[in-house]
Parts: sequence; C-alpha cells; structure tokens
Amino acid sequence: MSQRIVVDPVTRIEGHLRIEAEMAGNTIREAYASGTMVRGIELILKGRDPRDAWAFTQRICGVCTLVHAMASIRAVEDALDYPIPPNAQLIRNLMIAAQYVHDHVMHFYHLHALDWVDVVSALSADPEKTAQLARSVGGSAKVSPAYFTDVAKRLKTFVSGGQLGIFQNGYWGHPAYRLPPEANLMAVAHYLEALVWQRDVVQIHTIFGGKNPHPNFVVGGVPCAIGVESHGQSGTAVDMNALAQVRSIIATMREFVENIYLPDTLAIAGFYKDWAGHGEGVGNFLSYGEFPGIDGKDLSGYAIPAGVILGRDLSQIHGVNLRDEKEIQEFIARSWYDYSNGKNQGRHPFQGETTFNYTGPQPPYEQLTVEQAYSWLKAPRWHGKVMEVGPLARVLMLYANHHPRAMDLVQMVLQRLDLPVTALFSTLGRTAARTLETLLIVELMSDWLDQLLANLNKGDFRTFNEAKWQPSQWPTECRGVGVMEAPRGGLAHWLVIREGRIANYQAVVPSTWNASPRDHQGQPGPYEAALKGLTVENVQQPIEILRTLHSFDPCIACAVHVMDPNLGEVLEVRVR
Repeated sequence: MSQRIVVDPVTRIEGHLRIEAEMAGNTIREAYASGTMVRGIELILKGRDPRDAWAFTQRICGVCTLVHAMASIRAVEDALDYPIPPNAQLIRNLMIAAQYVHDHVMHFYHLHALDWVDVVSALSADPEKTAQLARSVGGSAKVSPAYFTDVAKRLKTFVSGGQLGIFQNGYWGHPAYRLPPEANLMAVAHYLEALVWQRDVVQIHTIFGGKNPHPNFVVGGVPCAIGVESHGQSGTAVDMNALAQVRSIIATMREFVENIYLPDTLAIAGFYKDWAGHGEGVGNFLSYGEFPGIDGKDLSGYAIPAGVILGRDLSQIHGVNLRDEKEIQEFIARSWYDYSNGKNQGRHPFQGETTFNYTGPQPPYEQLTVEQAYSWLKAPRWHGKVMEVGPLARVLMLYANHHPRAMDLVQMVLQRLDLPVTALFSTLGRTAARTLETLLIVELMSDWLDQLLANLNKGDFRTFNEAKWQPSQWPTECRGVGVMEAPRGGLAHWLVIREGRIANYQAVVPSTWNASPRDHQGQPGPYEAALKGLTVENVQQPIEILRTLHSFDPCIACAVHVMDPNLGEVLEVRVR
C-alpha cells in the first residue's frame, strides 16, 4: 500500500466525509473522497403523495433547513405545470436569501475561519492594537479596547481551565498560521458575535414558515396568509408589524455582512494571498440559476443566472437543460451502488436507481479500495464532464454575464489583494466568492420586500394557488424537476408521479457534484482534483487539506444519509 494521509472524519462539516491523500513526499499525488453513509431518502419517498415529499426531503440536512423542501416543491409544481402567486415567489426568495446569508456567515466564522485563525495566539494580543485594527478594517460598533479585553478574558478562561470548549482540537500553533495575535483576537470576537447575530436572522423563517429549523412549506405557494391589520401574538396571518420586523432583520443582516464579514474576509485574505494559487480543482463550473422573477418562469429574470463555464473560459457560457437525458447523468463505477444497465453506464435522474451494493472494507480499516468502489456518493457529470458547483460557480456566472454589481465587487477584491482574475479559481477565490455573494444577496432582499409591500398596497394578498391542489386534477403520469441553487451549489430533485403517487424520486445535491468519487473514465471529483498537488507541511496536522475542503463548505449529509454496518434495520418511521 502507498503512503496515505487519512482524515476521517473531516470535522466542521455536516455529515461524514473521509479523505485519503496518497503522498509523494509532502505533496499530494492523488486524493480520494468518500462519503461514508448510504443514501436512502429516494426509497422512503416511493409511493407517497408528492405534496408531502417536501417534509421528508427537508430532513436530508440539518444545515440547509429549507433548500430540499424548496427543490421538492418546485419539482412537483414543474410536473403539474402549477403556477404560484407573485407574493409567494417573493416570500420564497426572502426565505431562500435568509438561508444564504445565515449559512455563509456561519460557515465562514464557525467552520472555515479556524483554518486561518489561531485561537490560542489571540491570548497574546494587545487589546488596544486590536481595537485599532478593527477600526481600520471595518465599521463594527464594537471597537473599544475594553471590548477586546473582555473577549480575551473569556478566551483565557477556556484555556486556563484546560478546556478550549468550542475551540477544542484545533491545530493551534501550527506554522501555517500567519495572522498576528491582534487579527486572531478580532476574528475570535467576531466568531462570538456571529453566534448571537444568527438568532435574529432565523426569525425570517419563523415569520413566514412558522418555525426554524425546517420551516413549513406548501405546493402551490407558501403556507402563510398575509393581513393588513395587526393580530398580535394570537393571530395566524403575517401582518404589517411582522413585515416591519422582517425589514429590521434584513437591516441587521446587511450591517453585519458589510461591516464585519466582508472586512474580515479581506483582512484575513491579505495574509494568505499565496492560497490564490492552490486548490483550483477541475476548472468547470455549473449554476442552475436562482431567485426567479415574480412570474417564476422567465430564466432571464433570475437574479443569479444559469449556465456552464468550461476550462475557466469566462468568454463563453453554455446552456443547461435538466430534462435532456444525455446532458446530466450519474455514474457509479466507484460507488457502492448497482444499476440495472451496469456499473459503467450513466443514468439520467428521471431513470435513476438507488440499489445498494456495499463491497468495501468493514470498519475499522486502514485504506479504501480506491481501484473499486469507495464511496456512497454517485458521480454526476454534465455531458461527461466533472463540474464544480457553489458560490464560486455563481459569482463566476454573474461575472461572465457582466453583472455590474458583481463585476465591481470582484474587481474591488482583486485590487485590494493585488491579484489577477485567475486568483478566483482557487481555495482563496472560493472563500472570497462566498463573501461577495452574501453581500449581493442581502442587498436584493430589501427590493423583494418592497415588491411584496407594493403588491399588498394594490390589494393583492394572494399567497397560495388552489388551481391544481387536488390529485383528481392531475394527469395520470407526469414528471418534473425542481431546481434551485442551495448555498453550497446546484440542487435538483427529479420525480415521476404516477396515479397521484411518487413512482421515482432522485436528488442530485451540491455535495454529490463536489464530493463525487472517480467515474468510469477515472475522472476525479472536484474535492479530489482540488487537493491534488497541495503540499502538506505536517502530515500529522494536515491543515492544508482542511483549508481547501472547507472552502467548498462540504455538506455530506445531503449526499448520503444512514448506514448500519451489520445491514440491519436502523429505524422504522410511521406516518399516521
């Protein structure tokens, strides 16, 4: 067996991911990404009422608490050619946008920043110098020496007690960390601030969806009625007071993104500019498009356009057709699944199959059998090509479409860091793109709220369309695809409805694209390609691997679900 670095499980992500890096000295020669749980959600959905599918699919993930519900609902509406009212589309846009902003901020501070920020180093920071740094890079109101002195005391309590608590098990003191102590202390302070900030942000989901996580939805619109009069705590409709609260929350979100998140990204990136040359990956990018106009149909009206970029060529955008059965296919040559047409043939999701065939080593094991199957993830391909999805793909799509605001933001970052456009195709570029996308989206939220209020002022209070709610109004057989851009990338649910019930259901999620294993042609997935060529300074503390993986924001729970090594029943779910 060749010498390999094994990272299992990869932490600070959702779900279970194993990475094996085959080494040539201190350089990664080849990398292998394995999702270590089996998918089963498609089988659970067979035979169910398609109007209920969203409630099941939403439980695929506990991080993106609405994206699978939205993709599922859109799939049913697409199959039934079921239009929704303009108000419902605007409310959905607001809820999706809130998910983006919340998810991206939480990822940066609580999952990814600790790859660049040495928490223990912050203990030696000078609070006065930290305050000066904070004033110089951002517009945060909390920039006094006393504030940072208090943060340092709280951190010292963790360390002196022998427990780092939420900062436990980091590679603190690793020579790859470069921030001065003051920058580390500032980042730790904003880490803690983000924990409090998120409590306000999720209220948008509770206002429109009743709860968070897993807000309520409905095929044909949204479940919340809208009323002009205030109903107080006992009312069931969203009233003007609630919409005023939404506007206040949007302002809070935007303030944090503009004054803390963006400045912190730029400040930290300035110390790691060489990472603009690491972790590129496959150079192909896919976006499905998101935030449709109020008619819900016009692709040109999407705030984030759909398209494909090949070979880093931003001068040409290729179209996407998710119904074309030759365009997107899933392969299983290195996956623990079987297809009725063989391991080396792809299948479009409309004809997708979920048949388990685990032939790998039984845990615990030293290495994966990478020459055979080694992952519970399938390998989706666009016209046979490996594609990266996510914030970088979307920002590149906006940039390639000459979106004015996106172009200004990208150029601002590149000029501040003195980097070329090619720096976008990297670990650092992926992280910066997520920040810029967050700002772009939070800026749009006020416009959508204004449109909603304008409709209400005209007397349009519709949030649900009953036209095709009853199965008696449906065709005997139909099929649809529900498309959306989740925070981590392109997400689509394909379903076939027959006699009012789900006959087939397949979800191809962002981490299926990015974390896919090799396919029948031996092409590595985006994680695997991005890790190849990285130099690992300390094989016992491979922080370089974590930096590149976390720049994708892995969510393996979306791509795989549950495994019992003894092949027994794990859980029985009864619906009454």
